[in-house]
This record gives sequence, structure tokens and C-alpha cells, in this order.
Amino acid sequence: MSKQDLPGSDLEPIEKASRDELQALQLERMQWSLSHAYANVPHYRDKFDAAGVHPSDLKELVDLAKFPFTTKVDLRDTYPYGMFATPMREVVRVHASSGTTGKPTVVGYTKNDITMWAGVMARSLRASGGSADDIILNSYGYGLFTGGLGAHYGGEFLGATVIPMSGGQTEKQVQLICDFNPTILLCTPSYSLTIADELLRQGRAPDKTSLRVGIFGAEPWTNEMRKEIEFRLGIDAVDIYGLSEVIGPGVACECLETKDGPHIWEDHFYPEIIDPKTGEVLPDGAEGELVFTSLTKEAMPIIRYRTRDLTRLMPGTARSMRRMSKITGRTDDMLIIRGVNVFPTQIEEILLKHPKLCAQYQLHVSRDGHMDKLEVYVEVKAEISAATSAFERDAIGKEVAHHIKSLIGVTSLVHVVETDKVERTLVGKARRVIDSRWW
Repeated sequence: MSKQDLPGSDLEPIEKASRDELQALQLERMQWSLSHAYANVPHYRDKFDAAGVHPSDLKELVDLAKFPFTTKVDLRDTYPYGMFATPMREVVRVHASSGTTGKPTVVGYTKNDITMWAGVMARSLRASGGSADDIILNSYGYGLFTGGLGAHYGGEFLGATVIPMSGGQTEKQVQLICDFNPTILLCTPSYSLTIADELLRQGRAPDKTSLRVGIFGAEPWTNEMRKEIEFRLGIDAVDIYGLSEVIGPGVACECLETKDGPHIWEDHFYPEIIDPKTGEVLPDGAEGELVFTSLTKEAMPIIRYRTRDLTRLMPGTARSMRRMSKITGRTDDMLIIRGVNVFPTQIEEILLKHPKLCAQYQLHVSRDGHMDKLEVYVEVKAEISAATSAFERDAIGKEVAHHIKSLIGVTSLVHVVETDKVERTLVGKARRVIDSRWW
């Protein structure tokens, strides 16, 4: 079988289906998923019974609002395999979160789940402009984290050539870029800038490599950061979205021709937007918390999972399926500083609007007596770092602090520093916030 004969190379009919056709498929699959969860997961059966609902109560899609939410607490309370709906002999792979905030959340996959996951990831790569002719440098972490293997299987399903580099070893990443001539880069958006810094350090032009597309996810990022990545690396930067509890990477992805928000692959993952305080379902276009229900997962169906991501649903453009706007924050990473609600992405937008600052930054929140104290550490762009005086950096810091106060309403001390002074992302997600107020 040649690369051109492999599955996933053509636009799938469901990507062009009408809303009526798509919703009919969603209803059929949702009824199956609810019944599968109720029959095979005691935790779901107990929650449905306590809420006074049964899978047979789902007559139309809006009836999903009758069913209870699933949260990380449910996954941790049933650790490790209590949410699985199939016998372990049918589970061919297990992934888990890092468990930095408690017990890890464990997810399982049947053989069919793995095939479905590879398919939606291949669809995402194709929507980003990928094909069997591409060479993919996969710099997402392999292991229990879903990013590396999820992207890897998707690339192979598409028929592309995959280089399984994983995260870290930035000097070697650059060597592979220069020697292996990959055309697509997969990593976190912050790490792509670390790679750009290393290319520059080695005396190479970051925008003159073989790369043409970067597919970035696993952490929130702004359109300002997209512009910086595209300018520095000379590529198209595309946003991909996913989370392990739902499947992993490939739940949604932007299309290269529009780059106007990730299209959700709604034939497998049904999205809702809710008011994070009341749980009320909000109409498309309203900002709220993103909730997902899996429609085809066998090993671990997920019903109305609260992602904690804040976004909104929009009509499809390049595909008929709905889009989600860029994540504006999370209900659980919001900082309250002197009574002001602050999301790191708000500050990132301000930083990246300054022509001399880059996307390497970190927020330090502490206590100064009885008051909160916010300090922002941000680097000047690598190409001008050596030529920027301490006096000029101090002036930039005061200017940015003024904008933060004016636009967000919180007082901050902004430290503009030289290249490599902010903690780097070597593997995984960038640590954007250090909050020491409660230690």
C-alpha cells in the first residue's frame, strides 16, 4: 500500500455535511453513549439515578442538559479504572495526567478508540495543511501524556513521515530540523519560541528552515503570540485543541485556509457552553465553560465533562462543524489579585503588543504585608537583547505596567530582562504562574 492509498487523505463527507445530517448522527450516537455509560459504569448509573434521569429520556439533543456533569473529582474518586466501561482485556492502552493537583486522572482506550483517535488527529493534521508528503517533527511529550502518541498515530494514519523526537533536548531539536528537513512542527506554542531562540543562538535564521506549518496546543495562547511565532519561524501557526479526559489531542483543530478558531469534530465530541456558576446551557456565541460528551468512545465514555476552559461556540467556516474561539482562560487558573480577576492570557496579550518583547514570560504572585503583589518577568526579543540597555528595559517595564493597570485594573511591577532569564519550557507546558501567597 502506497502512502497515497492510506486512509485519512481525503476530506471526509461528514466534514461537509449539513447541520441536520450532523445532528441526526449526533443524536443516534449520543443515545448509544449514554446507554453504554449507564449499563457499564456504576458511577454513571448512580449519578443518573440520583438525578432522576435515564438514557431513554434523551429524545433530542437539548435533552442532554437533563444529565449530570462529570468533573475531575469523579475521575479521581474512581481512580484508577472505575470510569471504564469495558473489561480490561479490551483496553489496549492507558494514559494518565501528571497528577500535580492530586491523584492522576486515568483514561483508557480500546482498539477501536485508538483507531478513532488516530482518525480525528489525522483529520486535524489534514485541516492544518498536512498530507502524506509531509515530514512531521513531533515534539510533544511521549509517555503517559496523550500529546506525543496521539499526534504520532495521527501522523501515521495520514501517511506522513513522523519523527518521534518528544520534548526537550532543544539543541537536538534544532539539529533534526536542519538535517531531517521536517515540514510540520508539533509542540506547545511556547516551546516553538524556545526552538527559535536556539536556532538564533546557533547562528541560524529561524525563518529559513524547511518548516512551513506549526500545529500548537496543550496551553492557551493568543493571536498576538501566533503573530510572533509566524514572524520568527516563517511558518503558518495553527491551533489544535484536546484533553486526555475527552480523547487527547485532536478534539478540535483550526483549518489552514481560515485560522479562525479550531473546528470541533462534532461527529465524535458533542460540545456545550455553560455558565460556570449556574451550569445553565448558554447559546452559541456566549462565552462560558466548555463541556464535552463523547459520542463514540468505548473504553471510557465521558458524559458532560466540565473542561474548565472558557471559550464560546461559533458557526463553522472552512468546515460545517462549529468552531470554538481561542481559550481566554480557565475557571480554575483565574487569579484574584486585590479583588481583580486576572487571566495570564490577558497579560500575555499586552506583553506581545510591545514590539520589543517576546512570549517568554512568567507571573509571580506573592504577599506584601496584607496586600497581593504581582510581578511580571518578560524577556526582550533575542535579536535585540544585547543592544538593549538596563535603562531602556526599565522604561519598557514601566510602560507595560501602565497598560496592565489601565486595561486590566491591577497594579504590577514589570521586570524586562535579557534573553534566557525567564524559566524555559524544556518539556511539556510552560509554567506561566508562580503563586506563593498560600504557601
